[in-house]
Amino acid sequence: MTLLELENLIEEKQYQDLRTEMAELNEADIADMMEELPKERQILVFRLLPKDMAADVFSFLPTDVQQEIITSLTDAEATNIINNLMADDAADLMEEMPASIVKKLLSNASPEARRDINHLLKFPEDSAGSIMTVEFVDLKEDLTVEQSLVRIRRIGLDKETINTCYVLDNRRRLIGIVPLRMLILSPPDTLISEIMEENVISVETLTDQEEVAQMISKYDFMSIPVVDSENRLVGIITVDDIVDIIQEEATEDIQKMAAIVPTDEPYPKMTVFTIWKKRVGWLLLLMISATFTGKIITAYNDALGSFIILTAFIPMLMDTGGNCGSQASTTIIRALSLQEIEFGDLGRVLIKEFGAAICCGATLAVANFFKLIIVDGVTPIVAFVVCLTLVVAVVCANIVGSALPMFARKLGFDPAVMASPFITTIIDAVTLSIYFVLATHILHLAT
Repeated sequence: MTLLELENLIEEKQYQDLRTEMAELNEADIADMMEELPKERQILVFRLLPKDMAADVFSFLPTDVQQEIITSLTDAEATNIINNLMADDAADLMEEMPASIVKKLLSNASPEARRDINHLLKFPEDSAGSIMTVEFVDLKEDLTVEQSLVRIRRIGLDKETINTCYVLDNRRRLIGIVPLRMLILSPPDTLISEIMEENVISVETLTDQEEVAQMISKYDFMSIPVVDSENRLVGIITVDDIVDIIQEEATEDIQKMAAIVPTDEPYPKMTVFTIWKKRVGWLLLLMISATFTGKIITAYNDALGSFIILTAFIPMLMDTGGNCGSQASTTIIRALSLQEIEFGDLGRVLIKEFGAAICCGATLAVANFFKLIIVDGVTPIVAFVVCLTLVVAVVCANIVGSALPMFARKLGFDPAVMASPFITTIIDAVTLSIYFVLATHILHLAT
């Protein structure tokens, strides 16, 4: 069913047909179509969903749509949704809702749901504890395979995943894991202790979510256990949550690299005021810092007056330096994010960037020298000054662009803030200084 067909069924009030059609669709596809509908129709479509689909569709909806729907439902309907959501999804919803509505929803939720949600809400934002789910399959090491499969059949429908089962001792400490594949393939009378993997990789509740994402990516896990300080299993984090985290972290880094204050709000939902508020702070800071460029030009008025041709090449030199700095900073920021390098590698990084800068600068200088002589018709001495400046500017840009993100990480800042706009402003000032110093000395000596 397409969005147009869905809207036609609503227009014709063919609600039974609409309900039947939606029962055949994937929950994520229904959520996508609901996003395109007006608020009134979103609520109507949601009410028509089969009860066994409603909670799953709800979990795929964006937060603002979830809030509209949950506040329009009766207490009984809202309670049914909360009780059927996975605990981590329910906790995420509660974090975004007004306190009065949260109190109402929790008071009507089942004791188990309320306990799980409150448990997740106590952890710091962006920690492993805040994104984990408490719905997992746990086993004892003295169970047989047959007994374990019986347990999985009994409780598995309410769990986030059954692909991996977690083996706990009597104090709920994590002592091993058993993939479902091993349970299916092992003889029924085999003990769990004989087939479980004891070398378990886990994270703690306060581990940063970005570090969790890196671990799941590194080990190709579908889920990872979350333990407390005493190694007791308190939850798991599944790969579907990690995909969302990777997207959030990448979006945040991209926004910081463009000198924008990060926001979780999608662009279509942002107002003009919100966009202004997220951008203007950095723009003001960069504008003020760019005044140093003007100061440098003013300081070298005499040189410009004597050799007015120099002004024609300022934009090219500043742009080239800024572009080189941006390339270097982007490469290093990404390498830091992927943990390919750390601050201890600074020396090796600077040597590599210096070599690359010499090669790039020399190539640009040679090409630019012939262009200046043949196309622009400048004297060889002016062309030499411009090209020498180009080489030195590229070297400085690469060094600054690679070093600043690494120092930012060392000092505890996000390296992404040391990206294009910030680096470009610094490199512009450095490039102009180099240009006028070289021009002043070389051209005056030549004359």
